[in-house]
Order: sequence, then structure tokens, then C-alpha cells
Amino acid sequence: MNILQIENVTKRYSNHTALSDVSLNVPRGSVYGLLGPNGAGKSTLIRVINRITLPDAGRVLFDGKPITDEDIYKIGYLPEERGLYKKMKVGEQALFFARLKGLSRRDALQRLKKWFVRLGIESWWDKKVEDLSKGMAQKVQFITTVLHNPKLLIFDEPFSGFDPINANLLKQEILRLRDEGATVIFSTHNMSSVEEICDHIPLINKSHNILSGSVDELRHRFGENIFEVTYGGDNSLFEQKMSPLADLMGTVEVADTSYHTTRIRLKESVSVREGIAVANDAVELRSFREVMPSMNDIFIRAVEGSL
Repeated sequence: MNILQIENVTKRYSNHTALSDVSLNVPRGSVYGLLGPNGAGKSTLIRVINRITLPDAGRVLFDGKPITDEDIYKIGYLPEERGLYKKMKVGEQALFFARLKGLSRRDALQRLKKWFVRLGIESWWDKKVEDLSKGMAQKVQFITTVLHNPKLLIFDEPFSGFDPINANLLKQEILRLRDEGATVIFSTHNMSSVEEICDHIPLINKSHNILSGSVDELRHRFGENIFEVTYGGDNSLFEQKMSPLADLMGTVEVADTSYHTTRIRLKESVSVREGIAVANDAVELRSFREVMPSMNDIFIRAVEGSL
């Protein structure tokens, strides 16, 4: 079941159309990566979901019903533009945001203590926000976003400002929140993060949804029939036998020089089984592995219109 449905949403600003007839389904309990180049309409879509702005056409359904202002309390939103008050102390500010989300002071303090320990920031409670680095402030705002256990979490570029260790920590927390029942939407340009944690993606470009599906499905759908073959034996014989069946794309550098590793693109009329059989007859075949396109490759090809 989908926790969020976007149905034929259009949003215009003066002479600019930010979203044009966009429809999306966000599966409950998933990590949903909202992708697109700058200016594609991602931020406008996030604002529509949060009811910061209303669509000119179409509708948003939350839990199967038209979304209302009351539903916003069930959403945690971490915008790309951070919003902490620099002169306030970290603990004081975190408590302030928790109370805005409807938590009692007692519940808020208990949950904040738990989260500060989890992210290793117990000593920050009495620090002023202006003394924090960008990454440190990001941790605090992440906590205030998730503290009230919202059904839906929306993160806009959540890993900006983080070093690799803390970015990985945040990824693990996002996956843990998903496993505990939350649904996560996050907007990012970081394609490696998409492959690591996303279950589904849509790709927004020039105000339209041009591509959507699960990450695995999309990588398989747009594979280019490229295989990496590792083998022992006569390299020239391998090339001679395989050239009628495939385009030879060159040798891959590997540490184990007792075997050859090369990439080939099988011709459309040739099955994988046939390719393996011919290679196995010619050489000592060690592996025959399909090379899937990365999400970065798919992103570029989709935006350039070459899929």
C-alpha cells in the first residue's frame, strides 16, 4: 500500500511551470529517492507535499485520503536550507522544536537524551548553535526532524556537510527508521547514496516525471548487455571465438594476472547461455558477470534523452 500518492499535480509560477502533470506513488515503509537536476521541480514537489504551497491542479493523498493540515504533524521535514537559531543553546533549541511537534517536555527530554547518545553528541547540549560546524548542526536538525516519530520523513540533501563517517552514520539511521516502519523520501544529487539505500526512485526533469521504478528494476531495464568475463588460457583464441557474438570492449585491469578479464557487449541476437557456452569451449572460464549501469549513468542518459 502507498502512504503517499501524487495525482496529476501541476504548479505554475507566473510564466514558469515548475511541475507538469506529475504522478507518483510512494510505497509505505520504503526509502524513496527523489532525483532530478537543479531546477527540475523537486523542491516545488516537496513544498506541495508539505502544504507550504498548493498545486494549481491535481491532488496529494496521504494514507489514501486528501492530505490536510493535520497530516503535516505526521511528517518530518528536513529542508536543504537549515533553520537553527544561532544564539540559542543546542538542547534548548531541540526541546523547543520538540514542543512545537506536540511532545510534552518530559517525553521530549527522554527522546532527546536517547538520540543525543545514539549520535554521540551528549556533550553538545549546552553549546551554542553558532559554535557548531555545518555537519554538527545537521545532526541536531536531523534529530529534531525525526523526534516525534513521524510516519513520513522528507530529507532534502541530508548528507551535505557530512564527512564520510558521519554520512554513513546517517544512512544507517535512515535505514533503521525505515525498518521500524517509517517511510522516507529524500532528494539528493548523490547517486552512490541512491544505490546504497533507495528502494524506489522517480526522476523529475523539466517539471515532468520522466522515469520511475525500483532501483534494481531500472538497472536491469537499462542494462546494455555488457558482461565482464574472467578466464584463463589463450587470449587470442577467446577473441577469435567471441568476436562473431559480441563487441570486444577491452581488458580490465585486475590484481590477479594469472587470468584475463575483459568486457564484451553481446549482440542482441545472442543469448547469455550461448555466450557462456562458446567462451567455455575456447578457454577456462572463471566468471561471466553482467555489468549493470550505475544510477549515475541512468540519470545522465535519461536527462540527455539517450535512454
